[in-house]
Amino acid sequence: MDYITTTLSNLIHQTAFFNLEVGNYIMILVALVFLYLAIRHEFEPLLLVPIAFGMLLVNIYPDIMAEYGEGGAGGGLLYYFYKLDEWAILPSLIFMGVGAMTDFGPLIANPKSFLLGAAAQFGIFAAYFGAIAMGFNDKAAAAISIIGGADGPTSIFLAGKLQQTALLGPIAVAAYSYMSLVPIIQPPIMKLLTTEKERKIKMGQLRPVSKLEKILFPIIVTIVVSLILPTTAPLVGMLMLGNLFRESGVVRQLTDTASNALMYIVVIILGTSVGATTSAQAFLNWDTIKIVVLGLIAFCFGTAAGVLFGKLMCVLTKGKVNPLIGSAGVSAVPMAARVSQKVGAEADPTNFLLMHAMGPNVAGVIGTAVAAGTFMAVFGVF
Repeated sequence: MDYITTTLSNLIHQTAFFNLEVGNYIMILVALVFLYLAIRHEFEPLLLVPIAFGMLLVNIYPDIMAEYGEGGAGGGLLYYFYKLDEWAILPSLIFMGVGAMTDFGPLIANPKSFLLGAAAQFGIFAAYFGAIAMGFNDKAAAAISIIGGADGPTSIFLAGKLQQTALLGPIAVAAYSYMSLVPIIQPPIMKLLTTEKERKIKMGQLRPVSKLEKILFPIIVTIVVSLILPTTAPLVGMLMLGNLFRESGVVRQLTDTASNALMYIVVIILGTSVGATTSAQAFLNWDTIKIVVLGLIAFCFGTAAGVLFGKLMCVLTKGKVNPLIGSAGVSAVPMAARVSQKVGAEADPTNFLLMHAMGPNVAGVIGTAVAAGTFMAVFGVF
């Protein structure tokens, strides 16, 4: 009888109910909310579903993120996934997949889009100084600030390179959350800063871009950017390699692999491992709240800066540029461009801004990578 009682007692005490704290239940609830937003409202489900599920797993079974050697045992499953984030492998592979799926034609056809993409990076530097003002050290502030570019992979990449792994979870979740919430956050800012007349501006058709231009673009960008900022090579290089696969037309198998199978495998591993960094002990603290607030402020500043620069270009071109495309200068590809299209179509259903907005959108991806490389160069990190 004692044997049965002891066995049952051991089984009961091995359940999660006896090992979880209040914070774990809060994080489980947060994970369920994220799953609801991803599945019911389709807020970037490819990102939110694995992130939310990783969050759910680690708060029910914390040992799934146990480090190698803890208690004399091997590491937990998601610990090994996480190491690939920490070593900047997964973010770089994500960029290759993004490059293989992206058409840089709108940017090549309208090089002025680079300026709009650069303007939207203002949010990054606003967040950097804001983070320092809130008491973060300079490297932590730099890692946090990249959230302003709405670029999850670059946020993870820079946090790892600057050895801010303690903040990687909150930074990554904030970055991916704001990427997912682009359709909610951006439109009010866009409408506040533009008039109805400006939102109705129709832009001229973009010029055709030749195949040679599309092939030369990734090669030239890689050479120029990497010579100026070698630290950007892992991100910009992989982005442009994926794009060269696409545009060369001679390696269709590599293009298909990079943009489909490899991309989605990496998203699964990266998403679940990022979610698994959000244990209650690591996530429920004042630093996390500060990071989430800073990320929102940075993202709003970046959106506003892009729209305001778009207004300036509208004036300089005598009404030929719709300021709404400036909001697409953040790195959320192609969601931010779609939001520009949606807000423009609300003002005039016959207005088609998507291709014009894709120029600043892809420029923003390059701009955020360059901003990350700049921080790495400043801090002497390679």
